[in-house]
Amino acid sequence: VARRLSLRKHPECHSMAGGKAIEHLAQTGNQELLTFPLPMQQYRNCDFSFSGLQNLVNNAIAQKEKEEGIQEGEILSCVKDVAAAVQHAVTVHIIQRTYRAMLFCIKNSILPSKNATLVVSGGVASNQYIRKGLQNLADANDFALLCPPPRLCTDNGVMIAWNGIERLRAGLGVLHSTAGIRYEPR
Repeated sequence: VARRLSLRKHPECHSMAGGKAIEHLAQTGNQELLTFPLPMQQYRNCDFSFSGLQNLVNNAIAQKEKEEGIQEGEILSCVKDVAAAVQHAVTVHIIQRTYRAMLFCIKNSILPSKNATLVVSGGVASNQYIRKGLQNLADANDFALLCPPPRLCTDNGVMIAWNGIERLRAGLGVLHSTAGIRYEPR
């Protein structure tokens, strides 16, 4: 969404990563000026998917560009409102799916009856709006919420690579030969 909104060109966001730029602009945006249907409402499971939301957001941005008479790549006058609406929709989707997972774990006695904990990490845990929503969810269901400090909430790819390094050092589950491995860059 940040790329589609050309936030690198926005004077407040030129040096920010996309997620941080969305969060920054959303703070002063009006999330109610645009509403996006929540993804996957027809599925009663715990899966997350943002592809449908991405398409809806892209279409809304294109419509706003047409209304404002600007070309793709120019900054919309309502960019803060778009950021706020997207951040809100993503947050509600995450909260709904996490709540379903919590209920599933409770129903199936997967979690202890007391002192259950919700752990959130990765880039999404650095977003304070999402974190606050998950804190409210945890509080309402007598869960503790654990999140690393935002400076440690980096991209999951870094965490996966770190896990690989630790497994390599420990000699656990590491392939020592690349024969038979196929990969295709995207």
